[in-house]
Amino acid sequence: MGDAEIIPIGTRGRPGRGTGTRPSAAARNLAPKSRSGAAKQTEPTGPTEDAPATAEQPRADQPGRPPAAEKPAAESVIPMLGDDIIPLATAETTPTLTQRLAVTEREAPGGIPVGDLLSAFQVAAREVFGEQWESQLAHFLAFLRRRLTGDYVVDEFGFDPEITEKFFLAAIRPIAQKWFRIEVRGAENIPAEGGALIVSNHSGTVPVDALMTMASVHDHTDRYLRALGADLVFRLPFVGAVARKGGATLACAEDAERMLAGGELVGVWPEGFKGIGKPYSQRYKLQRFGRGGFVSAALRTQVPIIPLSVVGAEEIYPLVGNVPALARLLGVPYIPITPLFPWLGPLGMLPLPSKWLLEFGEPIRTDEYDEGAAEDPMLVFNVTDQVRETIQQTLYTLLMQRQSVFK
Repeated sequence: MGDAEIIPIGTRGRPGRGTGTRPSAAARNLAPKSRSGAAKQTEPTGPTEDAPATAEQPRADQPGRPPAAEKPAAESVIPMLGDDIIPLATAETTPTLTQRLAVTEREAPGGIPVGDLLSAFQVAAREVFGEQWESQLAHFLAFLRRRLTGDYVVDEFGFDPEITEKFFLAAIRPIAQKWFRIEVRGAENIPAEGGALIVSNHSGTVPVDALMTMASVHDHTDRYLRALGADLVFRLPFVGAVARKGGATLACAEDAERMLAGGELVGVWPEGFKGIGKPYSQRYKLQRFGRGGFVSAALRTQVPIIPLSVVGAEEIYPLVGNVPALARLLGVPYIPITPLFPWLGPLGMLPLPSKWLLEFGEPIRTDEYDEGAAEDPMLVFNVTDQVRETIQQTLYTLLMQRQSVFK
């Protein structure tokens, strides 16, 4: 046997394997599976009384094998074929109970004094709301108390000045100033007090121009513009209630005359749905102004008529198509199709940031006419045509002055 070739166990009978530093596949399969836990221990490496030595655990008196060296008791190993061993856990790597308690106490959050919390709150409030944050908080709490107790004023049309100023106009104002960058001209033509009728062109597919006009008038004159809206607006479940609280009312002669006689500043858009629903190819071309009902209301109450020309609203939703069958099914004047809607879904409802110009013309006086002038159809027609032509000519002038649609 001295000259016979010795093949190591676990090499499947092929010489030249099992002699390197890495155990063979057969040897790795013989190793016990690891168990879950903080430290994994294995059976002793030497033979015991109950477990006799095997080929994997050579006896100390086996010829050709030196006695196995004793390993420290604090180290657990996995026996492998050959002389390689893999340590699993030692006493140095296993945290003691004292160490675990020390880590727990160090990471546990401590209590924060109430004074420090109040100081942090004051600093944060000052950074967000400014130095006057306490007075603003007091005003807000007083507002909540009034709304909860019903201690606020609403007129006969449902107009709520407090909600309009603190919420509606506050939400519209950033859009008017930052998105559309509205430039207002001729605001001095709006009377500081007393009744007056503002007549404007209508455009934009969605009546955003009415909201922007209301915000611009309030910012430049500190007066609320009471809009006259179509009956469709007040038939909508949520929109109708919001429009009432914002100062709008039904576009009828009776309501218009009552507000004008009460000294309110009233806004009307005589083109109606024909104006906002016209195709983009007809932009800035005024449609019919109806039968001149707004002129009759102004003549009866003898308030001035102020023409308003708006440039920029035509480009926020360029109307290129319509779906009349679907519009009739839904009971709306039209279903708009724009370059972005409905192709981009809700994103297509975002208005384009066009540059707006609002110019208020010189007042057209009505107190110079006789008392029964409102009953003269020809006079009403002439005044209506005068207002319409004034707005149309001003639109042409503003378009020539505008350098670009978006600046």
